[in-house]
Amino acid sequence: MVSTSSTSGGGGLTHLDEAGRARMVDVSAKEVTAREAVAEGRVALSADAVRALRDRTVAKGDVLAVARIAGIQGAKRTSELIPLCHPLALSSVVVDLEVDDAGVAIRATVRTTDRTGVEMEALTAVSVAALTVIDMIKAVDRAAVVNDVQVIAKSGGRSGTWTRA
Repeated sequence: MVSTSSTSGGGGLTHLDEAGRARMVDVSAKEVTAREAVAEGRVALSADAVRALRDRTVAKGDVLAVARIAGIQGAKRTSELIPLCHPLALSSVVVDLEVDDAGVAIRATVRTTDRTGVEMEALTAVSVAALTVIDMIKAVDRAAVVNDVQVIAKSGGRSGTWTRA
């Protein structure tokens, strides 16, 4: 028999049943609460790529606008990309991108009112936005690198509020 609880007992991994098989956690008994997650990351770029972004001379178009939309779409499709994620009704997805001297800083804030958190949606938004920046700037900078994608804060649910130190 496969367990339907949200944990496999004894503080074990929640995405494994007693036999060690992967499963989607049953969250039906969890309370619906407002939840939010914020993730950040960056794309490290050459000075030429930064200049092209600032001057809006990238041949593929408005990199930041396209990356913002891609990040939003990524958050909305997280459960299709990450096998054990629950499909969630997202209330809000905000993706901010800022060009600085070292590249592009990306921040995503995702909100829902549901039974499980939106950390993966926020991480996916940042990741997809970062990959889109690279796709659009690779003709200028083939050495672009995605760095430091991480959850920096979350709130809601049983575990409450958490902020990265």
